[in-house]
Amino acid sequence: MSRKGKLPIPVPKGTEAKIVDHEIIVKGPKGTIRQALMPAIKLHIESDEIRVELHEEHQDQGNFHGLYRSLINNMIQGASQGFEKKLEMIGVGYRAAVQGHLLDLQIGRSHPTKLDIPEGIQVKVEKNTQISITGADKQRVGQFAAEVRANKPPEPYQGKGIRYVGEYVRKKAGKAAAKK
Repeated sequence: MSRKGKLPIPVPKGTEAKIVDHEIIVKGPKGTIRQALMPAIKLHIESDEIRVELHEEHQDQGNFHGLYRSLINNMIQGASQGFEKKLEMIGVGYRAAVQGHLLDLQIGRSHPTKLDIPEGIQVKVEKNTQISITGADKQRVGQFAAEVRANKPPEPYQGKGIRYVGEYVRKKAGKAAAKK
């Protein structure tokens, strides 16, 4: 039995969870999130906590016990508080702007790069180089942040590119000058 899976999940005030047809639905102030459940997973929902257990006949699938507990915990946290990823752009002429449901990146290419912002995700740009991605679904927020970063990952010589705030990029030494 999973050590993580045994821990109860606290449900804060203003957030509610219910099971409908092998699917858990969590509603909160930040939004509604759905997650399909495996037949091996059994949930006990009480007023202020959720317990995740395995069915007796599926004890061989214990590897999903902790996974579903973490997924449901992230759903509760996302519906009540939300998740946020911050990116920063480092480089001369690099800037970003939100245009409707598109994120416009100017990252040193001959044409602007435009990315569709997924539904349920909010993007804010501060000072033209700071990108803040927020939403209720942790997986979607992280995936979109990774897609934005993948357009121009930081390079190791000068450190230019798009990186997470606080990310350390180890710089390499450039080509050494020839000795005469």
